[in-house]
Amino acid sequence: MEYHQIQIRVRYSETDQMRVVYHGNYAQYFESGRVEWLRNKGISYKWMEENGIMLPVVSLSINYKKPARYDELLTLKTILKKQTSVKIEFDYELFNEEGELLTTGNSILVFVDMKTGRPIAPPTYLFELLNRIEK
Repeated sequence: MEYHQIQIRVRYSETDQMRVVYHGNYAQYFESGRVEWLRNKGISYKWMEENGIMLPVVSLSINYKKPARYDELLTLKTILKKQTSVKIEFDYELFNEEGELLTTGNSILVFVDMKTGRPIAPPTYLFELLNRIEK
């Protein structure tokens, strides 16, 4: 499957009193990975929104294996898992500097028309791009 990697430095504000990344911050890490995965393929959230398309998360799961800690440099691998006529699904793998797998995740997003709030098929060029990548 097609993937993209980014690096994230854990900031102090993202940790709890034990200097461990607070569980709610992983969703933000995954969002960063997803946005950069799309940007790397020539797709911008900004462009989609300017063209009346939203891409809300409808499902998110996270599996915590080991804690990420303050000031660690993490590598987030974002993987296109599946794309249908209105949905796109990503898997995530988060590693520490030693290459240990810390966290895995999965999200499903739906293409939505901003005016109607209803699911829609992505624009043709985007649909074709995603189908080419998935295969």
